Amino acid sequence: MSRCARPLVILAMSGFISLFFPWLARAEMLKVGDPAPDFSTTAIVGDTTVPVRLADYRGRKVVLYFYPKDSTPGCTKEACAFRDGDAKLQAWGIMVLGCSIDGADAHHSFAKKYGLGFPLLLDPDKKIAKAYGADNGIPILGLNRRVTYVIGEDGRILKVYPQVDPSIHATQIIHDLGADLPPPVATATATPSAVATPGSKKSRSTDDSDDSQ
Repeated sequence: MSRCARPLVILAMSGFISLFFPWLARAEMLKVGDPAPDFSTTAIVGDTTVPVRLADYRGRKVVLYFYPKDSTPGCTKEACAFRDGDAKLQAWGIMVLGCSIDGADAHHSFAKKYGLGFPLLLDPDKKIAKAYGADNGIPILGLNRRVTYVIGEDGRILKVYPQVDPSIHATQIIHDLGADLPPPVATATATPSAVATPGSKKSRSTDDSDDSQ
């Protein structure tokens, strides 16, 4: 097959999949510089359910990370690493938001068991995941891809992490955003009151095993 013909074949196959196997299709990921799609949803923060709008964080950096499923080994490692690094990120005015297809009960259990103090977004219809090209990471199960976006103060995509190692990802984010340095004297605008009170930051043990999710 010629090189010129290959893109046409790939395009045809993509159209075939989208038409006959829509559950396998997924949107393209966003790129650096793209406007971050706005969203409004509810989130689990510790033991509470609160409203969250991306627009409320304009003027702050936001780490929006998508993950497959609550309480699986890899997702637990990633969440606990963000939990342990959240104080450094908050000191720089950087907000962490987690998002999966899990429901409120699963999010509550996950947050309570591991002391997660940042919001876990509810996305039952996958609108947020689809807008960010993070849906159908595992098509048969309908789970999100493990991908992270950093949204800048201006509401545009600042960084994209399409390949994530859950055990070191939070440390990578902290380093890349300079949050491993002493914070400035004056931090960014405080978190909206609905999600202002963080949960426990006490270190807790996590499952040391890896998973494909």
